[in-house]
Amino acid sequence: MNLFGEVVVTMLVIMDPPGNTPIFLSVTKNLTEKERHRAAYLAVGTAFFVISLFAIGGQSILNYLNVSVPAMEGAGGLLLLLVALQLLYGKGQEDAFEVATPEQRTSIAMVPLGTPLLAGPGAIVATIVFFKRTDNAAEWFSVLGGMGVALSISLFALRFSGLVVKIVRPAGVVLLARVAGMLLAAIAVQMIANSVTAFVQAG
Repeated sequence: MNLFGEVVVTMLVIMDPPGNTPIFLSVTKNLTEKERHRAAYLAVGTAFFVISLFAIGGQSILNYLNVSVPAMEGAGGLLLLLVALQLLYGKGQEDAFEVATPEQRTSIAMVPLGTPLLAGPGAIVATIVFFKRTDNAAEWFSVLGGMGVALSISLFALRFSGLVVKIVRPAGVVLLARVAGMLLAAIAVQMIANSVTAFVQAG
């Protein structure tokens, strides 16, 4: 149970469902309520797929591709920075929505929300570390269950984010988009800084 609780708390801190809700609303602001719900499931489903992939053979995958965790963190930071600039200036999203199919419109939740926000470098590293610590089936299922709880809470937060829209109205969503853009830019810069620091320390 101690391991289970540690996994739940760690993954929730990394995934940050409350902090990601404004970003989710900003990215999906032009979707219908039904499309937004589908996007929430897609985002969490993407995060589950990525986490499961690295749970099975995370370190082996990185070693095979000759990719380090700092490199992943830097790439994720650059991707988030591009999204943050779109949120801050409100450019590029509207034109894409006008020509996109409903499936394409909801799939935007896969990137950047599903990955690298929910299942980013931090979640991937935590997944690899936790599964390395397991010595038996009970501990393995404890880690798996903890991650399932964290993902379920994230899904709940995104699935019912429409309530926030009803409260703050469209103008409030635009404001949230700007705030989310600034926060996302800060997260991106921090990820890039951590990546550069890790490379420098490694020599």
